[in-house]
Amino acid sequence: MTRRALITGITGQDGSYLAELLLAKGYEVHGLRRRSSTFNNTRIEHLYQDPRDPDARLFLHYADLTDESRLVRLLRRIQPNEVYNLAGQSHVGVSFDEPEYTGDTVGLGVVRLLEAIRTAELDCRFYQASSSAMYGNAPEPQNEDTVCRPVSPYGTAKLYAHWTTATYREGYGMFAVSGILFNHESPRRGETFVTRKISRAVARIQAGLADYLYMGNLDGVRDWGYAPEYVEGMWRMLQADEPRDYVLATGRPFTVRDFVVAAFEHAGLDWEKHVRLDERYLRPTEPSALIGDSSRAERDLGWTARVHTEELVRIMVDADVEAVQHEGEPWIDQPRGWPSS
Repeated sequence: MTRRALITGITGQDGSYLAELLLAKGYEVHGLRRRSSTFNNTRIEHLYQDPRDPDARLFLHYADLTDESRLVRLLRRIQPNEVYNLAGQSHVGVSFDEPEYTGDTVGLGVVRLLEAIRTAELDCRFYQASSSAMYGNAPEPQNEDTVCRPVSPYGTAKLYAHWTTATYREGYGMFAVSGILFNHESPRRGETFVTRKISRAVARIQAGLADYLYMGNLDGVRDWGYAPEYVEGMWRMLQADEPRDYVLATGRPFTVRDFVVAAFEHAGLDWEKHVRLDERYLRPTEPSALIGDSSRAERDLGWTARVHTEELVRIMVDADVEAVQHEGEPWIDQPRGWPSS
């Protein structure tokens, strides 16, 4: 029988890569997207299938993690074998400006989704996208047993969702797991996230379309991996015999400054001539070092990061250099307005 998966946040970076992976494995994939006056399908446009086609295996549905009744109705209709929760306000910096909304979608949204699964009486496996932001200023390297000390509304909301998932696993016997993913990036990363902000600025400066890149803290230490590899880890967690939480990370430290320097050097530019400090990008609090230990995932799941930060930088800069070359070109194929149930 064809396995059926439901992905919340399917139009995001991780959702698009996960949809690709599951379709390649023969799944029928259903994705949730929020209602908007414009279509936001850019990352999954290449996966388009006319839902009227009898061979179609990708379907989109309007829904929101703030509406539990809608979630119950969809779950009953779709009857997924696997549910991947990747939705919610995902920007750490924005969470300081919108803490209530972040808590509602990132934290309480998970409660609504887990309750909807219980209400619909589904026998499915559940994946929760936890985050290294939960660790905050905890000593590094961080693993599944590290005591969390979040320093942002986003990290706090993710920690609430993380322990809620564990509570439903232990209290109701659900196959519910959390993947504690450290920073993972790609050319599909949103342009407001620091890595994509850097790679896009480098491409525009190289092309003569901009002069400067404005940055905040350059001293933060992060563990950056490649998003397509991390969604493979998500899938492996739901194929395991027993539900356990796992850290996915490269285990290698890299400062924001290191990322900036590597990106400019790859484009043949001197970063010091183009990078400027803008205090508006400084956050009230910020983790000093987030470096993951994914030895449990390597031992239990056979998962390990292969693309490390140096190669990731090259991938992202090259993709944005190519994209900038096509800026301003007229649309040949207009984005399709996918039907949603």
